[in-house]
Amino acid sequence: MNLRSSRSTSFFGVVLAALLSLHSCQSVPLTGRSQLSLISESEMVSMSLTSYDEFLKENKLSTNKQQNEMISEVGAKVSAAVEKYLKDNGFESYIENFKWEFNLVDSDVPNAWCMPGGKVVFYTGILPYTQDENGIAVVMGHEIAHAVARHGNERMSHAMIVQMGGIALSTAIQEKPEETQALYNMAYGATTQVGVMLPFSRKHEYEADQMGLIFMAIAGYDPRSAVAFWKRMSANGGGTPEWLSTHPVDENRIAALEKLMPEALKYYQGH
Repeated sequence: MNLRSSRSTSFFGVVLAALLSLHSCQSVPLTGRSQLSLISESEMVSMSLTSYDEFLKENKLSTNKQQNEMISEVGAKVSAAVEKYLKDNGFESYIENFKWEFNLVDSDVPNAWCMPGGKVVFYTGILPYTQDENGIAVVMGHEIAHAVARHGNERMSHAMIVQMGGIALSTAIQEKPEETQALYNMAYGATTQVGVMLPFSRKHEYEADQMGLIFMAIAGYDPRSAVAFWKRMSANGGGTPEWLSTHPVDENRIAALEKLMPEALKYYQGH
């Protein structure tokens, strides 16, 4: 028997056994996709708050009153829409982990992100592309969707199985604190230096697009603004920003959004 093949089979057998024994699969709200989740959301939120607090200490918040108010107002409406959707569709337990906060950072980077627990940061560099409240709602809905879908948890769970054999997070924190923090940084890692969240996979990006479109529509924002926003981003002559490095190609993303538009418009028109 080939030794490499034997080891590979053994390794995947261990992984499969871990997956089956833990029974740690859950469904993503709205899309229904099954995902692996080895980590409680409260533990993810706890780790996120540490990174979030460090980020706020190391980065300059915008003092533009009008822009701050716009971010906060859109954030309040979209987050309320998210909570309504979750309550109405049997995901009420998700809401207890959200303590919403919206901040605008003074930076030329065209970026935005949402950590587990509902901590949202926009960068002033993305505002020329959002242009108005509808554009902000596109980005807000998309980033919040990542948190609602627990994409960071999913990515960290896969990393824990590969690198730690699927041991409980509490055990990992006690026995391997440095490795655990490294896994978190790999899964979500907003660094205090640049604050750019690590890009999600294209699968996660498309899912966040779909969910975000519905969330902004429920909040009363025109989902058709999403197509206009991504066309403006596509026309950016300065090259692809880092936060978009593994995002879907703009043409594919726009085509996918247009296919989703009839469903999103039902939520918007029924608002």
